[in-house]
Amino acid sequence: MTLPAPSPFASHWDLDPQVVFLNHGSFGACPRVVLQHQQDLRTRMEREPVLFLHRELESRLDPARHELARFVGCAADDLAFVANATTGVNTVLRSLQFAAGDELLVTDHEYAACRNAIDFVAGRAGARVVAAPIPFPLQDPRQVIDSVLACVTNRTKLLLIDHVTSPTGLVLPVEPIVHALRERGIDTLVDGAHAPGMLELDLDRLGAAYYTGNCHKWLCTPKGSALLHVRRDRQERIRPLSISHGASSTRTDRSRFRLEFDFSGTDDFTPFLCIPTALHFLGSLLPGGMQELQTHNRKLALVGRDLLCTALGTRPAAPPAMIGSLAAVELEPLEVPLVPPQGLDPLQVRLFDEHHIEVPVVRWPHPPLRLVRISPQVYNSRAQYEYLARTLAAAGVR
Repeated sequence: MTLPAPSPFASHWDLDPQVVFLNHGSFGACPRVVLQHQQDLRTRMEREPVLFLHRELESRLDPARHELARFVGCAADDLAFVANATTGVNTVLRSLQFAAGDELLVTDHEYAACRNAIDFVAGRAGARVVAAPIPFPLQDPRQVIDSVLACVTNRTKLLLIDHVTSPTGLVLPVEPIVHALRERGIDTLVDGAHAPGMLELDLDRLGAAYYTGNCHKWLCTPKGSALLHVRRDRQERIRPLSISHGASSTRTDRSRFRLEFDFSGTDDFTPFLCIPTALHFLGSLLPGGMQELQTHNRKLALVGRDLLCTALGTRPAAPPAMIGSLAAVELEPLEVPLVPPQGLDPLQVRLFDEHHIEVPVVRWPHPPLRLVRISPQVYNSRAQYEYLARTLAAAGVR
């Protein structure tokens, strides 16, 4: 079988050439140069672990955090490193105190793992989770704003909202929502799992009390690297999931927030230390740096979406302004059982097994839909999306 070629930039990744990899959004993919840097760091660590982890770690973490802070628009001392955005969400939710009768607001597009976390925290406290319904397909970001604000009451204590929704691929208008809730004295926790590297971020301007996002997705860092931004006036409330030496430290040269989050136990810190290398590498691929890369990926997502919509005879599910580097396209909502043990849609399994295409096919409950979700990175090509569109059309998928 002759597969369509990826873009020339694919030469920087170790992706399987026998797979048309169209699912960067799930776990990312790390370039070879970044993986090599990580291996070099691990070699140094294992040559003298005490030197690396005890005496040098702070001096290595500080510049990595400063460079990431410049990229996402905030002060470095307001950032903590966490393993992933789900950990960031859990860190905030497990730190805060809620009471019976409190309402915790989410949208019905919230990522399932984080919805589980807020359900757990609410159930433990006797609080109630309220899900603001966001229509899908939709025509205007104002529909999101109106729906969220309509669910706010005098019992609302926190909003958890995705910046970019995972199954439906929508860039939500979080800034006006954050500002509107802040005026009412309500904090927002933004789950920006897909945002760093996909969207232009200015976390200080956004002003959310809490913001978490993955670096291993669109910044292409090694797995296990993410950020948690906590507004300065909220840092006393937030503790790491693992309480360790920083809790009793007598040092005064760093904040308690810094001391607790920078070291919460022996771990592999090399994914965080690779963030500057990843930023430099991605910024070098196109003449316009990271901004041009983000524009390139968004354009390819829109092109891929249009190709699929034409092949499947459907319409785009959201306006272009609400698309970043993810896009979901409707399929015929067939009632077919999922394939165990991972619970995959049989179409996703068939695309991989028969056509070597790695792309997610997800279920959307309201209204019942099946969606194919694309997530272009610079190593993808238009030809790969043409191949996906032809394959779906030839299979009679509607």
